[in-house]
Amino acid sequence: MTEAIKIRVENLFFSYRNRLILKDVNVNFAENAITALTGPSGVGKSTFLMTLNRLWENVSDADMSGAVEIKLQGRFRDVYAPAMPVTELRKMVAMVFQAPNPLPMSIHKNIAFPLKLAGERNRKLIEHKVEHALRMANLWDEVKDRLNDDARSLSGGQQQRLCIARALTLEPEVLLLDEPTSSLDQASMAAIEELLVGLKDRLTILLVSHYLEQVSRISDHIVTFDDSTVVS
Repeated sequence: MTEAIKIRVENLFFSYRNRLILKDVNVNFAENAITALTGPSGVGKSTFLMTLNRLWENVSDADMSGAVEIKLQGRFRDVYAPAMPVTELRKMVAMVFQAPNPLPMSIHKNIAFPLKLAGERNRKLIEHKVEHALRMANLWDEVKDRLNDDARSLSGGQQQRLCIARALTLEPEVLLLDEPTSSLDQASMAAIEELLVGLKDRLTILLVSHYLEQVSRISDHIVTFDDSTVVS
């Protein structure tokens, strides 16, 4: 059975301060799968993730050319088209970074923050979505009695799952993760891996990882970067 394609990238070039970071990247990503992005440090893997949700546009002296199409709400859309507002794109293509970055507020407010930023004011709906996101991140049972505690009081592994829960609050179709377990112990890493495997039925996951054992454990596909482009 042929897997459906979720993301299509063609002839992508990216430069920063006139230095070429990515060159002529052509790659497709399968829907409802975990694809690991591997390769040496400094070959553009993290930068590539940022081209998928236009996060690089916040960086001065950067430039990109090429095409990125993602199947969103059932149809392929050019994510750089004028008709695609970046705020809408980032609701559907979420990103979690290498170091956990909980906001300096309570656990509950961290998860509710994207909803309120999106204009949601229905308290019952917010409560439902907060709990749902924490359950999806396998964190609800650990924090349900301390939702008003400072999120920064959580352990490193819990903080990273909190960040994943926060990314899931707006129900994205794609989840981008940049080395999400690199700063965690083995037990926390295992919890994140279990979480990601359980999520792939709901969304498409792209994971930058240098841990080859992790890649072999959880990825359905591997895309290898080297010399600033995809080599396999």
